[in-house]
Amino acid sequence: MVRRSLALPIDLPALFLLFYFGGACLSWPVNKWVNQVNESIERRKLLRRGESILVAVSGGTDSMVLLHLMCDLAETHAWKIVVTHFNHQLRGRSSQADERLVEKTAAKLKLKFIAGRGDVKKLAKASGLSVEMAARKLRHEFLARTAKRLRIKTVALAHHADDRVELFFLRLLRGAGNEGLSGMGWKSLSPADPSIQLIRPLLDQPKSSLRDFADAEGIPHREDASNALSDFQRNRIRNEVIPILETMQPSLRETVSRTMEIAAWESNFVLGAALEWLATRSPPPFDNLHIAVQRVCLRLHVRVLGVQPEFDLIEQLRLHPNRPVSVDAKKSLYRDAPGMVHARPTTVSSFNEGEINLNLTEPGEVNFGGRKVGWSLQNKKGDSFRKGMNCEVLDADKVGSEISLRHWKPGDRFQPIGMKTPVKLQNLFTNLKIPRLQRHSRIVAITAKGELFWVEGLRISERFKLDKGSSRRLKWTWECVGSSIAGAVNPC
Repeated sequence: MVRRSLALPIDLPALFLLFYFGGACLSWPVNKWVNQVNESIERRKLLRRGESILVAVSGGTDSMVLLHLMCDLAETHAWKIVVTHFNHQLRGRSSQADERLVEKTAAKLKLKFIAGRGDVKKLAKASGLSVEMAARKLRHEFLARTAKRLRIKTVALAHHADDRVELFFLRLLRGAGNEGLSGMGWKSLSPADPSIQLIRPLLDQPKSSLRDFADAEGIPHREDASNALSDFQRNRIRNEVIPILETMQPSLRETVSRTMEIAAWESNFVLGAALEWLATRSPPPFDNLHIAVQRVCLRLHVRVLGVQPEFDLIEQLRLHPNRPVSVDAKKSLYRDAPGMVHARPTTVSSFNEGEINLNLTEPGEVNFGGRKVGWSLQNKKGDSFRKGMNCEVLDADKVGSEISLRHWKPGDRFQPIGMKTPVKLQNLFTNLKIPRLQRHSRIVAITAKGELFWVEGLRISERFKLDKGSSRRLKWTWECVGSSIAGAVNPC
């Protein structure tokens, strides 16, 4: 058998050197990135040598990278890693595939694997939470429960720099103060169990770095298809808002991170002043405190009483001493003159009573619940209505001439424009993060058949919008004229 020699464009020693140093060049960015994360962990003292760690892994790029990264560093730091996965059961076979991938990866890495499951949709429906919030609640409860059973004090999460930016804009849209805008930290206590600490080793790394690491190391992962959709507010921020803002500010992530750091330091300063006032035996009068300190003092009191410190609640307590503010059907809070917050049973219905019947045949206006509501009719062929602030235009014939105005009541259902079916108004208020104090003073308009065609602060009903068959239009306006309900918060 005759061996044939190959004519190579370069000699063998050169080829060897090319592959050797070429391979080194390819691995260098990966090693450098791993060292960066390791330095962040050590500098912020996220973990101790020999510590046991529960790593939460969903199967997506971020958490699979975190798992492999922690394994790479485990030998150096003598860490003991346990892999955990929570199946939200939201995507059928895809959810099962996520769990199988994480279990298979844990077995390959010779790590202990623990899985949990929860009916997210059932909890969301029963509690009035959004699907995202219900999923978060069940997931954190599972992680805390598992960590405590295994006597592990630290849970590692895969949040990264892009997550911080998204959270910043989510909280900004919800009107958060410095405490909220400071965002997630490198370390925090579990919301399900304060004895468990959450750490985020990747918090200063952009998503692109995680993808590069996954590609370079050939890390298998599965992406949640819902991440590409814009159904949820966070996904809309991720896929629509941030890309637009980056065209105006290419360094958006760095700018937001700096803003969050400033907010965190200022929030800590005010918190320190509030704690000092609360700990002083003979503190200065509450009314002499800076407004920022007053608010933090009240928030701390309200949290101790087991109530969510919504902004409107805090403002009512701050501005009106000794005036009770209803927080639910059974409990009210009030602030005394020295600045202490107390709870007491609610003595009046948490839902505002009263109802008024109206005839829309002729233009008119009426005062109800601290609002002035006006209406007028017009044929479709006439001059178009100029739609402005606090104004809607509906199909007059669908609404009818006899209607009623009242406040929201339990069981009310509403079909906002664009939705296919009516839903509970309670659920809409919850998903839109409308404070409880505002919900009970919201006005609704009802047809003679009992259908809600307008809810203050929301879009009109799908059933009563203008279409090709509309012959008459109803112009509907409203404005605030002061609240007639003691302690109510006027939302408009």
